[in-house]
Parts: sequence; structure tokens; C-alpha cells
Amino acid sequence: MEELQKALNDGRSLTVSTLPDKGRCLFTSRHFSPGEVIISQEPYVAVPNKNSNDSSSRCEWCFSTRNLKKCSACQVVWYCGSTCQKTDWKLHRLECKVLSKVEKGRIKSLTPSIRLMVKLYLRRKLQVEQLACNAHTICDAELRPLATGLYPVISLINHSCLPNSVLVFEGRLAVVRAVEHIPKGTEVLISYIETAASTMTRQKALKEQYFFTCTCPRCIKAGQYDDIKESAILEGYCCKDNSCSGFLLRDPEKRGFVCQECGLLREKEEIKDIEWEVKYLIEKASMCSSGNKIDASLTYKAVEKQQLELCHPFSINLMRTRETLLKIYMELQNWKEALAYCRFVIPIYERVYPRLHPLVGLQYYTCGKLEWFLGETNEAIQSLTKAVDVLRITHGTSTSFMKELLIKLEEARAEASYSLSSKDDQ
Repeated sequence: MEELQKALNDGRSLTVSTLPDKGRCLFTSRHFSPGEVIISQEPYVAVPNKNSNDSSSRCEWCFSTRNLKKCSACQVVWYCGSTCQKTDWKLHRLECKVLSKVEKGRIKSLTPSIRLMVKLYLRRKLQVEQLACNAHTICDAELRPLATGLYPVISLINHSCLPNSVLVFEGRLAVVRAVEHIPKGTEVLISYIETAASTMTRQKALKEQYFFTCTCPRCIKAGQYDDIKESAILEGYCCKDNSCSGFLLRDPEKRGFVCQECGLLREKEEIKDIEWEVKYLIEKASMCSSGNKIDASLTYKAVEKQQLELCHPFSINLMRTRETLLKIYMELQNWKEALAYCRFVIPIYERVYPRLHPLVGLQYYTCGKLEWFLGETNEAIQSLTKAVDVLRITHGTSTSFMKELLIKLEEARAEASYSLSSKDDQ
């Protein structure tokens, strides 16, 4: 494959090896430091995701949502300007002929997956070569999904639940950066799935989505005491004694769950009652979410209250509920409540994700922006500094997103310095 050879020749930093249990893998042929780009690649083909409000609301090339105009011929594809349209024309001129023949009533049935396969077929006609690779969700700097693309070389990188690298996107460009020191001769590994989960949940997701069983350092501990404890914390129950931070395991006599720290029993009937109430409230909240946000916030607060009685403080379910409340309060522009939930989520993120995980950095960034807006400048400096410490590794420092973050940090520092000097003058 031409792109693979180019990637391997650029800098002579990577090699391809074939392992019996994994197939082709990417290995380093030199040392990489945290934050260093290991490999980057433009998509072989890509298609914007469908927006819930408008099925064709992103530019076909750059995924922008601004100044969009339809292709005058097919009336399906959108572009933000002539530059993107000209850049995409070599492939779109073929797809345009196909799309023009689709009946108007069936246009809405053209999902991103169908269009991706069509574009793949057309690209193959342009370049006679075989291709087999995973599709990747293209996200913006804040990990919001924009499109779906095929990256043949990036797809050679295997999964680990404890990866040494991270995949982010800069527009269409897929960029893999090291998140730890990677010695020469080490396999490059990224995560395919959400890793904030128990081993059983991660294995199930990988089996269903990618059809393999992970044998990374986290997964090989399945069934060992540390793994059982971790699973009970992430997806199990809290002790009935609020002053105890222990985790619960199933009682051998099947009466319920026993705290492994204080020995207190939680009867299964009590747990079932709370679980039923949580399930009912979540269903009720989901119906409110698309309508009245205030009602949704009140219902999710009720969910949170029940989960605090049921779940461990580092529970994934509790974390998801608080993420939802953060999102709702941001949409309601209730900045104080949003900040409170941002602060609630951060300790759980730091517990369930590696230190240099993009989500940790992004949460600190959100926290810092809210603190600064609410006049908590010193706290904002601390949060923005922590955001920079993580995101300069995962996102680099040259993108507009990172430049904006660095400017905000400098402005917050300048404001704090000015406030301090004004107090001294008084």
C-alpha cells in the first residue's frame, strides 16, 4: 500500500510486524517522548455525520457548519466554500453522478455508512488497490463526533485498555501521539473503546464491536483480587454505612452484598428497590431531555440522589448522571450549577482514566472557563494549568484549539497579577 510505505519511510520511525495472534502491527523503530507525533494520516475517504437538526449540515471536506451551500448538481452534499468543493471534486464528481440518480424520497435513507461504502468503491475505481480497515469516528478537539473516515495506516494500530498513545483529529487529519515514553521496538497501541469500565464490560464491548479478546496488562488481571475490587468500585454498590468507603461483593449465602471493609450486609431486596427507582427515573428523565431542560435537571438530580445511596462514589453510573447534569446546566446557562458538577466529575475522571487522557484535560478546561467567567480567577488558573499539562501532550501545542487555551491561561494570569498589584497599591 502506497500510503503505508510513505508513512514508514517518513522519518523511518515505524516498522510493520506480523504477530500470530494479532496480524499486522505497528512498532517503533526509535524512542518517542510524551506528546510526540508518532504518525498522522489523511482519510482515504470520509463522510460527515448526520446532524439531528439537519441531515446534511456539515461541509463535505472540512466538516464546518458555517456558510454552507449545496452542490448544485446532486443537491445532497454541502460545502462551506469553493476551496473545499474544488479540493473534493476529484472524488465527488463520481459520487455526484450517483447521487443525482437517487430519488428525492430516498435521500434521507443515505446514512453516513452507506455513503462511506459508496465513496470507498469510487475511490477504489480511481486507484486500483485493495483496502481493509476499521472506520474511525472523526471528532473535533473537544471529542465531539463530526464524521466517519477510513484511515488504512492508522487502522494497523492495535488496541490496549492501557494504551501508550492517543488518537486525536486535527480537522480531517488523524494524529497519533505518545502519552508516555515509548522505547524503540515497542508496539504502538491506542484504545478502541471507552476504557472507564470493568474488565468484563470492556471485554464484552471489544468482542461485540471488534470480535477479539483483549490481553492487555489490565485485562490479563481478570479474576484477580485487584480486578474484582476495581469492578466492584466502578460498577457495584457502596456500603450502607455512609462513613465507610469500602466496596461490596456478593454474599456467599446469597442474602445480598457484603462490605469488604466493615463487613456490613446490604440485603438484595433493598438494592433491587433502589435499582428499580433509578431505572424508572432515568426513563422519565430521558423523556424530559428533549423538551423541558429544567424538568430534566430535576429528574436527573433525583437519579443522582438514589445513586448516591446505592453506588460507590467512583461509580461509572454516577459519573454518567453527573456528566448529563453538567451538560443540561450548560445548556440552561446555569453556570454555578455547571461548575459544581464539573468539579464533581473531575475526581472520578482522575480515578477511572489515565493521567494523560484527553477527557481529563478537557474537563479541567471546562472547569477553568467556568471559574474564570464566575470571577474565580485563581481557581481558573489552577484548572487551566492542569488542562494545559494534559492537552499539550494529547493535542500538541500548534492547533488553534490549544493556542486559544494557552491565551486564556495567560489572560487569567494577567488578570490575577493586575488584581494583586491593585490591592498592593491600596
